[in-house]
Amino acid sequence: MPPYDPSAFPPFAVTVDLVVLTVRRHALCALAVRRGEPPFQGRWALPGGFVRADEDLEDAAARELTEETGLHAQSPEGSSPIHGAHLEQLATYGDPKRDPRMRVVSVAHLVLAPDLPAPRAGGDAHSARWAPVETLLEQDDTLAREGELAAPLAFDHARILGDGVERARSKIEYSSLATAFCPPEFTVGELRRVYEAVWGVALDPRNFHRKVTGTPGFLVPTGGTTTRQGGRPAQLFRAGGATLLNPPMLRPEV
Repeated sequence: MPPYDPSAFPPFAVTVDLVVLTVRRHALCALAVRRGEPPFQGRWALPGGFVRADEDLEDAAARELTEETGLHAQSPEGSSPIHGAHLEQLATYGDPKRDPRMRVVSVAHLVLAPDLPAPRAGGDAHSARWAPVETLLEQDDTLAREGELAAPLAFDHARILGDGVERARSKIEYSSLATAFCPPEFTVGELRRVYEAVWGVALDPRNFHRKVTGTPGFLVPTGGTTTRQGGRPAQLFRAGGATLLNPPMLRPEV
């Protein structure tokens, strides 16, 4: 058998792309960066980049998140730094024509975090912004509000974003994932508004309160209250050890 010759194989690379979701002004928003270099220079895209030869995929995703946005992922031990974000692998995308430079396979990751500050651009990103997911997914060749042509997201990032949004929408039905959008201490009303923003529907406050407090260990009272939303003091909770909602919080038909 002849010796292995790397030059006999076509160029091949692996990237990580990040679907970073948060709730801002009662709307589900995603992080978008304007590309500063070709290909698709000037187009909006998901943050991400090439995986280095000496790092695994999770490390690459966490590094790109910090480099391009200034945000940090939670550590595997669960300790959350300032503005810590939930990070999980989403899916792999390998269409041979998805990147005009060469054959590139992307391992996309889903990132969820509480209401976050304005991001900073880094790497090859010219600028970064939070935008409602519906705005990013519905962009086409029409004039945007700011007077520029609203081109679709670069590469296949619209598909990746859509998959990430659907993952978040489906997982909060039965898991504690919605609490990743909340601060360490939150009210049932604040958690309900997360569900409403992610699903894009209005929920009955009493039924919601009954369901999320009906699963033992799902929400744990902190003993404190808050008036940050106005009105009477509201009880504060934190996420408990239960990771599943039983019965699940089924998404309303829309």
